[in-house]
Amino acid sequence: MAKKPGDVLTIEELAAYLKIPKSTLYKLVREGKIPSQKVGRHWRFLKDAIDEWLKRQK
Repeated sequence: MAKKPGDVLTIEELAAYLKIPKSTLYKLVREGKIPSQKVGRHWRFLKDAIDEWLKRQK
C-alpha cells in the first residue's frame, strides 16, 4: 500500500485531528505518551501510528 503525502501530520494538523489544544498535544509529546518524531525543530506524526495509539488507549 503506497503512502500518501497526508500520512505525516504536523502538530497543528494532529491537534485538529484529535480535537485537542496544541498545548495538550505538546504536553503528551514531552511526556513521551504519543508516538512522534522530531524533524529539525518540528514535530511530525505518522497518522497510522496515531490511529494505532488511539486504539490502544483506554
